[in-house]
Amino acid sequence: MASKQKLETLVTVFGGSGFLGRHVVRALANEGYRIRVAVRRPDLAFHLKPLGRVGQIHAVQANLRYPDSVTAAVHDADYVVNLVGILFEHGRQRFDAVMADGAEAVARAAGAAGAPLVHISALGADAEATSHYARAKAEGERRVLAALGSAIIMRPSIVFGPEDDFFNRFAALARMSPVLPLPGGGHSRMQPVFAGDVGAAIAKAVDGELKPGAVYELGGPDVRPFKELMQFVLDTTQRRRLLLPVPFGLLKLQATLLQYLPKPPITPDQVELLKNDNVVSDDAKRDGRTLEGLGIRPESIEAIVPTYLWRFRKTGQFNAHAA
Repeated sequence: MASKQKLETLVTVFGGSGFLGRHVVRALANEGYRIRVAVRRPDLAFHLKPLGRVGQIHAVQANLRYPDSVTAAVHDADYVVNLVGILFEHGRQRFDAVMADGAEAVARAAGAAGAPLVHISALGADAEATSHYARAKAEGERRVLAALGSAIIMRPSIVFGPEDDFFNRFAALARMSPVLPLPGGGHSRMQPVFAGDVGAAIAKAVDGELKPGAVYELGGPDVRPFKELMQFVLDTTQRRRLLLPVPFGLLKLQATLLQYLPKPPITPDQVELLKNDNVVSDDAKRDGRTLEGLGIRPESIEAIVPTYLWRFRKTGQFNAHAA
């Protein structure tokens, strides 16, 4: 049962209605915290209410481009979590505006309110990266710590879960295409992490178990080359497809055209990201700034992904070999 102290603690979660957000809100609700979900469209956040008790979770309007709305969302909060991020640029949603300017606005508001902050960045954040996404994430971290030095930074690897944009994307592609592309041969290594484990780590931060001002790197139990992850998708969905190595240059040329779709399957900037490994560093492991260091046993893709990729099998859950 949640303690009285937790029941009186208010956590503002920016971006709480998204894929990762619902796992974070669930983890905080299970701990007994009151949760204020700050989103651009509160009417699209009603699905979060059943994750807690009556009145425990409520949504408010906030837009990171308007500092006054950010300040209002943080008012009286005891803790702040910023999950806001984008995977590709579209319209007015630009990397720097959302993940650097917006991150700074949240950090300043949290600092003014005297509320501790957890800021979600990403593995691969690097001010010198060729990827604009990675540079914007690094700039966001820099500005957050400049505005609020006690902020906790979390860098998850590729996050998976029922609504993810990684395994679902390639499973959908395998349903329609006879081939799955392997960027640069598919040798880049990744360490996918379950969204629920990221939520658990954030809940521990709100509980006061993490070191202020530290950077934590969150990855799953296994490191896999991109090629192995694609084979896992095919095995799970029980489809036979050709895994085709594609040079980065050719893939970037194709992505240059695909980036103009409403929801592009890949962009030139994402091609740049795929050139590098996306794994937890040795320094983070040594210092205990990982899930295992926090006492969280990370879930494997084998334990979670088949529970939602079954829908991409030819006959779904009615497949004779379905788990």
